[in-house]
Amino acid sequence: MPTGVALRDVREQLFDAADRILLKSGPEALTSRAVTIGAGCAKGVLHRHFTDFDDFLAEYVLDRSTRMDARVAALRAGTGSVTDAVAEALTSLFGSVAVAIVALVTFRDGLRARLRETWPAGVPVLTEAAELFAAYLEDERALGRIAGTADPATLGAILIGAGHLLFADRTGPPPAPADVRRTVAAIIPVAAAT
Repeated sequence: MPTGVALRDVREQLFDAADRILLKSGPEALTSRAVTIGAGCAKGVLHRHFTDFDDFLAEYVLDRSTRMDARVAALRAGTGSVTDAVAEALTSLFGSVAVAIVALVTFRDGLRARLRETWPAGVPVLTEAAELFAAYLEDERALGRIAGTADPATLGAILIGAGHLLFADRTGPPPAPADVRRTVAAIIPVAAAT
């Protein structure tokens, strides 16, 4: 690797390299060497910005949890079909690095311990998504588009769990859109008038 070359946005370069590695090869391939090679920098660069590799991974996971997929973050109540909106958002979320991050957190004990220091429960990316789904469903319930007896927080968590089960196999084809939609329709109780 060249030395003396200024790197811009080092953290982002390293995080983007981690995304590519996770999506292509899974958590077992994510090493400090693979990340720095993928980012085009020397291994020491990672250790200048993070205390150790688990610190890097914890910061990476937390960063990705704040960059929720645009479709999930952009859910707006009162427009289109609730089922279609949630199915598209789930597909988009689990088509991203989210499934690989779940595997990464499961795969690395040190990372889980480090995340518990700042994130008390759950996997950050998925916990954040469940909260976004819950907020969206709360708004839809207020508009009368889902059943008034629905519990949005519970439904948000169920959607994440069901979505993870649908998309968990990174090596096979993703589930068909009709399968995702059918799952969402079975979870969300629509209002009687819809």
